[in-house]
Amino acid sequence: MGDISKDINSKFPNNKVKALLNILYTANWIKTQQNTFFQPFKVSAQQYNILRILRGTKEPLKAQTIKERMIERAPNATRMMDKLSDKKLIERVRCDHDRRVVYINITENGLKLLSKIDSNFKNDILENLSNDEATILSDLLDKIR
Repeated sequence: MGDISKDINSKFPNNKVKALLNILYTANWIKTQQNTFFQPFKVSAQQYNILRILRGTKEPLKAQTIKERMIERAPNATRMMDKLSDKKLIERVRCDHDRRVVYINITENGLKLLSKIDSNFKNDILENLSNDEATILSDLLDKIR
């Protein structure tokens, strides 16, 4: 198991500072793991999140709704959707009664990519935690927010 003190060769003035820095360090480590995992699929973790949201709703959504549901709210979500559209993973659908409204829908290619990602996904990041520990961790993170 890792030890933040040894990993970054540092001492901390108190346990709250250590915990905060550990959260930040671990979040960055997880992000690096995700980036490595998603590279072969040619999507980012945020783009995957958009596709996952669309698959879960089973209906087209407004771009703003997608932005609100994202795990990591990104100011460049529209640009990410442009890239997904260029890759034919999503499509934009104009509203029949209000041409200003555009809905985003996942394509068959998008669903196939998600299926491929899902079949390769491993839950290794949290393998050192029991289910009870994962619940405690989740509860503590909720408490922080």
